[in-house]
Amino acid sequence: MTTPRTNAAKTFRIGGEIEVNRLGFGAMRITGPGVWGEVADREEALRTLKRLPELGVNFVDTADSYGPNFSEQLIREALHPYGSMLVATKGGLLRTGPDQWMPLGFPEYLIQQAHTSRWRLGVKQIGLWQLHRIDSRTPRDKQFAAVARLREEGVIRHAGLSEVSVEEIEAASKFFPVATVQNRYNLGDRASEKVLDYCTERGIGFIPWYPLAAGKLTQPGSALSTVARQHNATPGQIALAWLLQRSPVILPIPGTSKVAHLEENMAAARIVLSEQEFELLDREGRRSV
Repeated sequence: MTTPRTNAAKTFRIGGEIEVNRLGFGAMRITGPGVWGEVADREEALRTLKRLPELGVNFVDTADSYGPNFSEQLIREALHPYGSMLVATKGGLLRTGPDQWMPLGFPEYLIQQAHTSRWRLGVKQIGLWQLHRIDSRTPRDKQFAAVARLREEGVIRHAGLSEVSVEEIEAASKFFPVATVQNRYNLGDRASEKVLDYCTERGIGFIPWYPLAAGKLTQPGSALSTVARQHNATPGQIALAWLLQRSPVILPIPGTSKVAHLEENMAAARIVLSEQEFELLDREGRRSV
């Protein structure tokens, strides 16, 4: 059984120093279909981004591959200068079309992409830059060394990884302090449980992508729908509340291009599940895997 933790700790310090509110925003959906090209309703996407600071959101996660480039550009248009907001980005994936993603870990490419992200975002230094994928065709130590070089040269302040194992985190840690790990994880997908526990023990921020996926858990009569009804909330809000209570290092980043959906997601930070509710959802989530 997973031990529940309160979500009373509303903030987390990335790299031990950059404090952010734990419920952030993922900027993949402010692009076109297949995460390719411009978003259909550009003005609504801009309104959504501009609403973030009003709702207390000060952690935004994007990537150079979202669009590609369009997500970073739109974020700058809506939010620059960022003030106390941390805009994290990622590099290491090549885009060739809608829903097409190819890891590309040449050190020279990673360094180039970090610089171009910095310029697109309009910052002197990227507060958090994450290796989007480890490219199996390039020696990983060369990729880690490129990330270390970016830190040493001041292009990025903190570095993270995405879709990695505990062994890969430990390998990367020989080159730079791993500030965050971004793996797929949600109520119904526990494949990264060991990675999450490792991050929790070491104070590494864990950013679960696809945080709202719950599959059959959302069906009428399910535990999720029952708990949601008891809190006068949506199943998605309860799924986010569960994540916030699962571990103090979890930083969910639900994404949307609509203001109404954004406001709904952010309301999840006010929901506190009882120990019984948390355990019920935990059990049902594990059974659904």
